[in-house]
Order: sequence, then structure tokens, then C-alpha cells
Amino acid sequence: MLWRAARLVGGTAAVVAGGWALRALSGAPEALGASPVEIDPVAKRSPHYRQGAFVNAEPASDVSMTRQEQFTLAREVIGGNPNQHPARPVPVVTPDPSVIAGDLAVTWYGHSSAVIEVDGYRILADPVWSERCSPSRAVGPQRLHPVPAELEAMPAIDAVIISHDHYDHLDVDTVKQLASTQRATFFVPLGIGAHLRTWHIPDERIVELDWNESAQLGELELVCTPARHFSGRFLTRNVTLWSSWAIIGPRHRAFFGGDTGYTKGFVEIGADHGPFDLTLMPVGAYHPGWPDIHMNPEEAVRAHRDVTDGGLLVPIHWATFRLAPHPWSEPVERLLVAAEKDRVRLATPRPGERVEPSAARLDPWWRP
Repeated sequence: MLWRAARLVGGTAAVVAGGWALRALSGAPEALGASPVEIDPVAKRSPHYRQGAFVNAEPASDVSMTRQEQFTLAREVIGGNPNQHPARPVPVVTPDPSVIAGDLAVTWYGHSSAVIEVDGYRILADPVWSERCSPSRAVGPQRLHPVPAELEAMPAIDAVIISHDHYDHLDVDTVKQLASTQRATFFVPLGIGAHLRTWHIPDERIVELDWNESAQLGELELVCTPARHFSGRFLTRNVTLWSSWAIIGPRHRAFFGGDTGYTKGFVEIGADHGPFDLTLMPVGAYHPGWPDIHMNPEEAVRAHRDVTDGGLLVPIHWATFRLAPHPWSEPVERLLVAAEKDRVRLATPRPGERVEPSAARLDPWWRP
């Protein structure tokens, strides 16, 4: 009841505030997804769900920001400066939908959206095709480059995996369009199924998993592996679970980091489900004020080494949306240094570019 009332109050306030606020709320009520009451019946079966919220396996570090530091950070993120944007248009590659799914490959669509090919299967991870990662279609972080291809031009997808319910990883418009243009099942962490059902995704197309639970997709095993993050789409936090994903085929293995801070749990993931031939690790939107929820590039290399033995690292969670005050290309530049130091194989595809580990290359396309 309170959840529905909050939505109603928000709409009323928008009318009072005038046209701008009304435009800002465009599409917001639907984008919010399910209420905590709707999510609770599924979430409470997890041992990681305590007193109405999910908790990280590894406790948060003791980092706190003063009110002035928080204000300064917010001003830097919202206001921005030129080096937080690409100096020239981002070179985007149009993927070829006629390419047959390979033994091991990845097509990065920007931010954390990617098509991962493992032993002839295509897995679409964290698809966000909207112009903004926000509950509003008028305000919020906006794309820094266009989508490489429209959803209608995508090849047949075997499964969609979601890491958590933040707007830059779970987008209502993209989900609804995928449901109508693809036959894929959605594999999600606990609680996110309630969002999908609110958006009229049929139950038979939803598989919800807790950490370390798995599901079969033909010859593939999809494992919902732990992450160190948080969740939330409105006033409440952590009522849905967050995760990374292990994609295990008969011959190859891939790891999708999703959105996470560094955690000692990566060593366990590597021991239980690796070593992985390919990892997609988040490298951007880091800040000293939130070390537990986003890895920096050096930590991404460390996490990669925890779960693989000579596999290829492809960076994600950078270049598409401005979510932190660091320079736009700083994550990938720092990643190059860290990867070379630790002798990690690295590929840096342009948005829309397909990469096979056997032909991976470093392409500094972001430099002027």
C-alpha cells in the first residue's frame, strides 16, 4: 500500500511542479517494477535475505564520507567536466547478425550489455537499449554513444541473464521488447522475477536463482554466482539479489562479472566453476567513497586472475554512461597498465565489435 501511495504522491507532485517534472516522470511508475511486498515471498527463501533485505557475504569496509564530501561528489557527477565525455564520437561497429554462434566469443554492445557465445549458444547479458539508464525517459544518465544495433536486428538469443535491478542493468523497455522479439528465457537473481512479472513476462520464461544455484539450458549450465554490490529501483534497497554469472559449456567457460566490488569470493568462484576461458569484468564508475560496490581497473585484473588461468579479459561497465566523476577513458587506460604488469590477456573491442579469444587484440580506439 505504501509503495503504491508513494507512486501516486510522486505523480501528484509532478503535476503541481509543472511540465518539466511531469516530463521527468515519463514512464517512471512502470519502470519502478514490483513492490517489496510482491518480492518478499521469493526473496525470503534465501539465507542471504535477513530482516527484509539481502546482505553481502563480505562485510562492507569502514569508509564514510562527510556531508561536504558527499555534496562535492554529487556536484562532480551531475555537473561534470569535458574530460568525463569522449573527445570525439565513439566509433561504433554494426554487428553482423548472420554470423553463426561460435565456440567462444563476445560482442560488447556498450556498458555491461554483451552477447556471450559459448559452445554454440548465445547468452545476452544485462541488456540496456534505452537512451537513459533511469526510471525517467527525460532525465538521468544519457548514452555517450548510440546502440550498435536495434533489438530487432539481433540474432536468436538462447538466454538472457541479469546481474541486478539497477537501471543501467535492468531496463523495462528493453526487457519488454526482448520478450516480444525473442523466445529466450530470463535467468535472474532472486526477487527480480517479480519485476519481470509486473512487466507481463510469463512465468514460464523466468528462472530465479539464489547464489550458487544453477539451471540447465541444453548443454549449458548457468550458475548464479555471488557479487558484492546492492540493489534497488526506488526508496527501498536490497530487496532483490545481485549476482555475477558463470556460463559453463561442455568445452568452454565464461564469467560475467556484472556489477561488483572486489570480493575474496572470486577465488571460490574460480575454484568451484573455473578456470574460465573468458571473463567480462566491470572496470568503471569507481570512487574511493564506494570501494565495496564497484571495482577499479586494478581490482578487475585481480578478480580476473582469481577465476581464470590464462583466459581473456574483456572490460565492461565503462564508456556508455557517465556514473562517476573520473575521466571517461581513465578506466581502460589504467586497465592496460594493470593487465600488462600482471601479464593478463586483454581485448578492448569497440561497441558492437565481436571478439574471439584466438584473434583478440588491443585497439586503443578511445584515444584521439
